[in-house]
Amino acid sequence: MFYYLSQYLLKVSENTAWHEELSFLRLFRYISFRGAGALITALALSLWLGPKVIAWLKRLKFGQDYVDKAEEAGGLGARLSKRGTPTMGGILVVGVMDVTALLWAQWSTHVALTLISVLVLAGLGFYDDYAKITQQSNKGAAANIKLWVQCALGIFIAFYLWHDPNTEKLISEVMVPFVKYPVATGTVGIVIGLILASAAIVGSSNAVNLTDGLDGLAIGCTLIVSTVFAAMTYLAGNFRTASYLQMPYVAGAGELTIICLAMIGAGLGFLWFNCHPAQVFMGDTGSLALGGALGIIAVLIHQPLILVIAGGVFVAEAVSVIIQTGYFKYTKRKFGVGQRVFLMAPLHHHFEKKGWHETQVVIRFYILCILCAVVALSTLKIR
Repeated sequence: MFYYLSQYLLKVSENTAWHEELSFLRLFRYISFRGAGALITALALSLWLGPKVIAWLKRLKFGQDYVDKAEEAGGLGARLSKRGTPTMGGILVVGVMDVTALLWAQWSTHVALTLISVLVLAGLGFYDDYAKITQQSNKGAAANIKLWVQCALGIFIAFYLWHDPNTEKLISEVMVPFVKYPVATGTVGIVIGLILASAAIVGSSNAVNLTDGLDGLAIGCTLIVSTVFAAMTYLAGNFRTASYLQMPYVAGAGELTIICLAMIGAGLGFLWFNCHPAQVFMGDTGSLALGGALGIIAVLIHQPLILVIAGGVFVAEAVSVIIQTGYFKYTKRKFGVGQRVFLMAPLHHHFEKKGWHETQVVIRFYILCILCAVVALSTLKIR
């Protein structure tokens, strides 16, 4: 909105005495300026609205009064009970992020697809969180319902991008990290591209959701990964830098930088209240939406597999659950008694079981996430 308003004022002021006085409005043409504005706006809104949203959630009794997995893990961090802490804090992150993006970004297909996806996944997460609260159980909504909605969204976006002449290459040409040129094109490329795009959105959404189990863990890792994509969207949307770095140039990708920086600002503000001991939990309302946002942004800049590297912590959390569940079912079917690979899954609870304090797990996972981010950024030059 600010971009269109500023350019309108510049246009109507042409050939007038006060045109030069409004020349500063040309700054709104620069993504770097609007990105900084989005980050500051989102951070300020989050810090201002945070106490109000937390108080509102408490009045609605949207609190967690059941034993969660952190308490089940029995680690040192579980000595401080989390019961009574309001959940659905993702409303704050998603709301601030969307409003800020609408204020500072230019409207485009990329922006529309991202924000609509965030709202759909936030709605799905809200439904799951509400089911947990009403049932006072950590089970929530049926897993198959969530998966079907996520898959439907991922497939819709993948096919939409394929059918749009302006974005068809995002699907038909498969790019992988450390390689300059597409590794698959034509019919094979389309099939692989459709699968990769759908899997990136669904997988990222679920992986961030699984990581959301300790105070500040999911939102902190999301901030780190969002920083990677803020840089990559900016470079991918600039023809000169994209050509120099030999990465795919995507027209309009620069506006996704605004969304990434809005996500960072909103996330930083939320972390203020979510750090240990948390005053509010993100819940599935936030984790499904933010994970999905990272997934679709990776797809929209033609780099879905970069997310596997940058989000290495999220991948490890998801893989630990898959291994644990699969091995338990296999051993139970074969030996009659289920066995486990980890003390508890997702992976952060395994380390709690080993005696790590909650804050130790969170900070050490941050460090690992930063290392993954550095490796992801290195793909810009190592090709």
